[in-house]
Amino acid sequence: MRESRLKLGAGYVALGVISLLFIIPFIWLIRSSLMDLSQIFVMPPEWIPHPFHWDNYKRALTSLPFGTYFVNTLVIVASVLIGTVLTSTISAFGFSRIRWKGRDAVFAVLLSSMMLPGAVTLIPSFLGWKELGFYDTYYPLIVPSFFGGGIFNIFLLRQFYMSIPKDFDEAAFADGAGYFQIYWRIILPLSRSAVIVVALFTFLGTWNDFMGPLIYLKSDSRFTLALGLQMFQGSYSAQWDLLMAASAVVILPCVVIFLLGQRYFLEGITLTGLKG
Repeated sequence: MRESRLKLGAGYVALGVISLLFIIPFIWLIRSSLMDLSQIFVMPPEWIPHPFHWDNYKRALTSLPFGTYFVNTLVIVASVLIGTVLTSTISAFGFSRIRWKGRDAVFAVLLSSMMLPGAVTLIPSFLGWKELGFYDTYYPLIVPSFFGGGIFNIFLLRQFYMSIPKDFDEAAFADGAGYFQIYWRIILPLSRSAVIVVALFTFLGTWNDFMGPLIYLKSDSRFTLALGLQMFQGSYSAQWDLLMAASAVVILPCVVIFLLGQRYFLEGITLTGLKG
């Protein structure tokens, strides 16, 4: 009994140390956002600001049009969320609950596309969107989400759908239901946790996306929050105090969303992939 308690205590201590290692960068961000520029890189480091520069947040959010950047980011995130959740759930349903010739072969080809580095398709994709006249618009950032929602999301949902007994489908067919009714009334309600996981991944990835807007957007009025943060860094100097304050505000929605959805996140990750 005593030995098991010691092991449990040692496990908690180890988890505490690991958690501290992960939270130190966040603590560094918050303390730097409340410091003067000359205090941030003092050696040895000062962990408690003296005095607290709360005006850093006001200066950071008013020195650039962050209200416009926030609205732009929100439009992109909302559109991508709708497209990803809608099309990835439908695609996963087709690959897991409907039998059609060549289904597994097509799915294998799609999975193989995950092995391609993003740099390989970056230039062809950019040239294609530019030829279509969509450079400096949100279309390259939003439209792809309405064509499958990403193979990783399809794979995640497919594995979850395959863990749901096929007896539900057969009972629904016996009652006269079609595939869409099975998808909408049976599969989606039973896979709420997995769908929330996909939504969380999509939100975090789109909210923090830097490369996409950097490549396809050039007008300041269309910039996102990630591009706005970059503007605090110049060629020869950087406003680290304002950058840290703005970064703390930008990551706040991500923290809140994760804390609200962590139960579904952990449940979805645990249950996904039980059946292949």
